[in-house]
Amino acid sequence: MSTDRPSAAGTTGAGTAGRASTAAGHRSSGDRADRLRTLRERSVAALHRQPLGAWLTGLAATLIYSVFSVTQWNTLESPSWDLGIFTQLAKAYAGFGTPIVPIKGEGFNLLGDHFHPLLVLLGPAYALAPSGLTILMVQNLLFGLSVVVIARTGMRLVSPVMGIAVGVAYALSWGLQSAVAAQFHEIAFAVPLLALSLEALLRRRMLPAVVWGGLLVFVKEDLGLTVMALGLVIAWRLRTAAGLWLSLWGALWLIASVRLILPALNATGQYDYSDRIDLGSMIADPGGAVVDLVSGTAKHETLLLLLVSGGFLFLRSSLTLVLLPTLLWRFASGQEGYWGPEWHYSAVLMPVLFLALLDGVLSLRRSRRSWVRAVTLMGVPAAVAASLVLLPSQKFAVLAEPETYRQSERWDAAHRMMRLIPQASTVETGVVLMAYLVPETRVYWLGNLNPPPDYLIVDADDWSWGPVRPGNAEAHAEQRYPGSDYTLVFSEAGYQLVQRER
Repeated sequence: MSTDRPSAAGTTGAGTAGRASTAAGHRSSGDRADRLRTLRERSVAALHRQPLGAWLTGLAATLIYSVFSVTQWNTLESPSWDLGIFTQLAKAYAGFGTPIVPIKGEGFNLLGDHFHPLLVLLGPAYALAPSGLTILMVQNLLFGLSVVVIARTGMRLVSPVMGIAVGVAYALSWGLQSAVAAQFHEIAFAVPLLALSLEALLRRRMLPAVVWGGLLVFVKEDLGLTVMALGLVIAWRLRTAAGLWLSLWGALWLIASVRLILPALNATGQYDYSDRIDLGSMIADPGGAVVDLVSGTAKHETLLLLLVSGGFLFLRSSLTLVLLPTLLWRFASGQEGYWGPEWHYSAVLMPVLFLALLDGVLSLRRSRRSWVRAVTLMGVPAAVAASLVLLPSQKFAVLAEPETYRQSERWDAAHRMMRLIPQASTVETGVVLMAYLVPETRVYWLGNLNPPPDYLIVDADDWSWGPVRPGNAEAHAEQRYPGSDYTLVFSEAGYQLVQRER
């Protein structure tokens, strides 16, 4: 007689399989828990290995940079139009759009000006806090991170005291001060990347040295030259072909960006900065070109500051070769603004300079000559002393002056005027108010050929006008845009705001 009940053998087999499955599940869950615990333990151990002094030095530097930026913001100080430009770029990226920057011209794609795709990282920060001040704070954080790396490297490779001392000297270096004062530029991302790559090189960690260095090509096209030099140094120091591949990577992106990408995205179909260096004349007269490279007071000042700030011992390090590409293209250019220590151009030199100083100290410490080893005791103190002696003549000197912390007397008037401009309106203005206007409006610069804007600002104190400032904003606007009718809607504290009648 048949039965629907399972046999004893079947019951035993199913039970055994079920217990095995359950045991396997328990083992799998246990393995995952073990892996998570191991990962957590490794993360905690990695944090414990981080030198606290380095992070405190970086935090202090970031606070100083931020105080300086806030005082600039509150005093309506805008040394160039770049902050407005990069604020428009960040706004575009925050809206998942192409980086169209009307300040540079109607429909101008900023990726056709310089090759800096890594700046897409500004988008999330701007989305959280849409303001030009946010962009300044991002730069300050990036510079502060580089201070951590420099101090950490010194603490690990030389000594805790020396590491913090070098970190302080680097944080107060003239190159970083000038960059903070010049406000945001794309090189903000290059500074920590260079620091991280060279730190890894000094610790003989090939992969992070190559990876961090390789990212530099996405910050600005000329950094392809720096990557080429960096790759050669890595190949030499670590005896690895990876360094040669990194050099090739830098060369390929330099050529691709200058010859293909930038012209393709530029409205004029060319690389706008190709005329800054006259290669033809340099090839025709190489002797004269060499003389020109080292001629000029501004160039001498830059070189002297490098020597003094690096305690001279940086010349003992092969890392010094990474300085050369930036110095060469700057000094070879016919643009005098590139030659001196002002603006942001020397910021990328600073992490190289101070890590080369540390490397020079390490190298000379191994000397058999006692007097050479004694010299190493002077390198870092000399660099720190130089940074302190230079402070009164550098940008941060204003932080010692009480008036630096006073808000501009025109602040309230400027913001009452800007609140009269409806959201998404087009407005033409000079440099000073650009970054303040970008979050709410579409901003044009008064020096370009623009479509007739909804609003036009005449700021009597804005340096954009040059020696002659329009006295009557209505007449100026109607003369600039024939056929348009503008009406004065605000006039106070040297500001005039006119609105276009429809």
